[in-house]
Amino acid sequence: MQSEIRKELLDAFTNAREDFLSGQQLAELIGCSRTAVWKHIEELRKEGFELEAVRKKGYRIIKTPEKITADEIRLGLTTEFIGRNIHYEESVESTQKIAHRLAAEDVPEGTIIIAEEQRSGKGRMNRKWHSPKYTGIWMSLILRPNIPLTKAPQLTLLTAVAAVQAIEEMTGLNPEIKWPNDILLNGKKITGILTELQAEADRIHSIIIGIGINVNQKKEDFSEDIQETASSLFIEKEEVVSRAGLIRSFSKHFEKLYLLYLEQGFFPIKILWESYAISIGKVLKARTLTSTIVGRALGITDEGVLKLEDDTGVIHHIYSADIEL
Repeated sequence: MQSEIRKELLDAFTNAREDFLSGQQLAELIGCSRTAVWKHIEELRKEGFELEAVRKKGYRIIKTPEKITADEIRLGLTTEFIGRNIHYEESVESTQKIAHRLAAEDVPEGTIIIAEEQRSGKGRMNRKWHSPKYTGIWMSLILRPNIPLTKAPQLTLLTAVAAVQAIEEMTGLNPEIKWPNDILLNGKKITGILTELQAEADRIHSIIIGIGINVNQKKEDFSEDIQETASSLFIEKEEVVSRAGLIRSFSKHFEKLYLLYLEQGFFPIKILWESYAISIGKVLKARTLTSTIVGRALGITDEGVLKLEDDTGVIHHIYSADIEL
């Protein structure tokens, strides 16, 4: 009940934009007493929110905390279900591990798990993902789509499109996608995506998408072995970017694309993905588990599989590989 009051309070401030809301207005909007409103406002202040209180006018939020709290994400969130249920942790081993547990407990679709720090973050093929405190977005998203098992990888590509659109909206920068799950700025990786399943042989129980975005790291925050290949939005834009704002933007774009995907299938997502792809028309080296294939990227199939044409004209379908430009 307390968390529902908090959600409704933040929704009220979101809808009011810059306007003041009186204690009486808030109590009527939320359906609680003015005393309860005051208690929740004091809790927001303790979390780092700055609220302006003016006699006969009421309250408005003028500054949000630097840490990503669930309340800060909700303030301004416009989605119907993505990000509406938030599990927040200060420090975790991995948001994916928590997401798997919560998915098994049947939490609502669209639940996000967010942490300020991951001690054992991972990417594809169990590679370590560097997740320092208070600098990036380390989150997992729980979905329950009614789609065949074979189509699950398409959601990785959908997630990449949503992340690119959110970064564009928040920064004005123009990131590009490297198949299947990397987002680059000026040739350096800023985002990784990891898709995992809870499924039986013929049925998906849940899809858990892990998203790591390097937001406000400085160059020295990266270990020396990745400084030449990794970057952050701060390094590329030379400005601090609101992490909570980026999560809200991602949630909005993801929900729109996800509903489109469920209604119309992968084709409209494919068109968007190819428009952001760095690799189309370029010669790539694809290292699979069994071989290395060099060829020109023709695009992706209607299923999301990468097509490479080698120098003999043979078209190879790449389902999983490390890609080198």
